[in-house]
Amino acid sequence: MSIRTQQRFSLSSLAKTLYEQGRRPIVPLMGYPGLQLTKTTIKQNQFNHIVQFQSLSRLYDRFQPDAMFFMMDLSVEASALGLAVRFPLEETPSVEHHPVKTHEDLRRFGKIDILGDGRVLVFIETIHHMRSAFPCPVGAYVIGPLTLAGLLIGANELAIKSLIEPELFRETIEFSYQVVIRYMQALRDAGADMIMVLEPTAVIFGPAQFRQSLTSLYREMVGIFDDIEIILHVCGDSTHLLKVMADTGVAGLSLDSMVDLKKAAEIVGSQVMLIGNLSPIEILTANPNEVYIQTMEILDKTKNHPPFVLSTGCDLPQDVPFENIDAFFKAGKDWRQEFVIKKAKVS
Repeated sequence: MSIRTQQRFSLSSLAKTLYEQGRRPIVPLMGYPGLQLTKTTIKQNQFNHIVQFQSLSRLYDRFQPDAMFFMMDLSVEASALGLAVRFPLEETPSVEHHPVKTHEDLRRFGKIDILGDGRVLVFIETIHHMRSAFPCPVGAYVIGPLTLAGLLIGANELAIKSLIEPELFRETIEFSYQVVIRYMQALRDAGADMIMVLEPTAVIFGPAQFRQSLTSLYREMVGIFDDIEIILHVCGDSTHLLKVMADTGVAGLSLDSMVDLKKAAEIVGSQVMLIGNLSPIEILTANPNEVYIQTMEILDKTKNHPPFVLSTGCDLPQDVPFENIDAFFKAGKDWRQEFVIKKAKVS
């Protein structure tokens, strides 16, 4: 049986099943802390699929999460298109130049197939290894079409062009969408059960702009990838966008720590999976007891929302103390036990 046709894992189904048992999936967005276990650099992991998989594998064995994503990198697609990207040894890459000023500038990228890029292939091979090795849902990240358009044009300039050059704005988003879809197809075929679309630039837009520019694209994306789960992540306080994000039909919303999860659950309804949202900064800088308490508070806020996944508000940095990650997992496991006991006493 090929990876394309084999049975898929479903994170939302797992979340609902565990909810009926008084439990929650524990899935922190982590990958880079695995560098502590392999003694490797960020650059080595982003350019070598064996190294990245080894870091993820040892991290999985150390913490036993209920699902696993590969390492987050918002520059992969932009780099594959030939944009100028800075690659420090010990920091995540960053796009340093935004070359699209005109329609003609954009069309110069039209003949590039990003699947020929070496770094793209690293992440495709990494998800292949993960699907073969991990007995749980495995996930990939892709950049969102609006955010890739922002890397091509510049995020602030993109917002301006949405008003004064709407045709270039739409053309750039449509081009970016096709690039993302191409990458997603390869990740799906390599074995991804779920793909989280990272759309940080969306937070600067209002609900009407989101609905006009993105909703139809995400609905189409959900339809194209109907055999895997699409999760949408918008950085920052996305409360004003929650309703339109949920209306896209995606399987779940991954929410930053700025979002109140109890309020989010009320806005999106009981059928939309919520994922989140302990602050990565808190896990990095707090002590284990503080991490434990804050994780318990998140679980209490979401106790009545069936499809909930305990996670972080974004990707964890590489130097997070392992004892803080342990405290995060311990809170998730302790809460499950307490909740089961309370249910048993009531019945």
